[in-house]
Amino acid sequence: MNSQWIKPDWPVPANVRALITTRAGGVSRGAYGVPPEQQGGMNIGLRSGDNAVDVRANRGTLRAALPTDPRWLNQVHGAAVIDAAQAEDAGAADASFTDAPNVVCVVSIADCMPVFLADASGRCVAVAHAGWRGLAAGVIQATAKAMRGRVVGCELFAYLGPAIGPQHFEVGAEVLDAMRAGLPDAAVAFTSRYRGKYLADLFALGRQALKQAGVVRIYGGGACTFSDPRRFYSFRRDKTTGRHAALIWRV
Repeated sequence: MNSQWIKPDWPVPANVRALITTRAGGVSRGAYGVPPEQQGGMNIGLRSGDNAVDVRANRGTLRAALPTDPRWLNQVHGAAVIDAAQAEDAGAADASFTDAPNVVCVVSIADCMPVFLADASGRCVAVAHAGWRGLAAGVIQATAKAMRGRVVGCELFAYLGPAIGPQHFEVGAEVLDAMRAGLPDAAVAFTSRYRGKYLADLFALGRQALKQAGVVRIYGGGACTFSDPRRFYSFRRDKTTGRHAALIWRV
């Protein structure tokens, strides 16, 4: 595995594997490269505007670290959860889970928060793409429910990956209202700024959603994509930018 990629630090069983790619380690250039040289970017987003040949080369580098091809999703910032084994035949979804060995669940991200889930016995794993729309729609709760439907009574661990941090994620009152509809304590994750604008804390909102879903063993959180341009892509910061991959599987 590329030494610059993130290996989550959480106490899951040894058969659970997860990683998050960072900006470096690939062949993308220009806006998709690593500043200041603008070379060597690890963009995995085929719909990001980058050269498709470079993106496929980056995906090839990623594939070499995996047991099988990742099960890519058609992400739409919603709450649909699917079995990763059916990803190619499914419609839009923003989370996937599996209890089969060597099936690789994946989401792509560039400010939205990836949330890994694994049960304490290592029988089932999942990953969710959780921006504010997905959080408001209940994607984390839906993912936990899907896993418990497959492995009844399982205890879940969670890991929050890199996302836009609370010092940079400015939103309007509609985001606060949307969060309050599903998370009664959502307001504590918002800091008022001016004229109906707020700074929102995705990590705090993610923890609230996880606890609502009965997940209390929560790790990670805090790595800000916006504030670290050499390490992370950020759509809010750059608009034209690449995507990271967050992947989880069991062996």
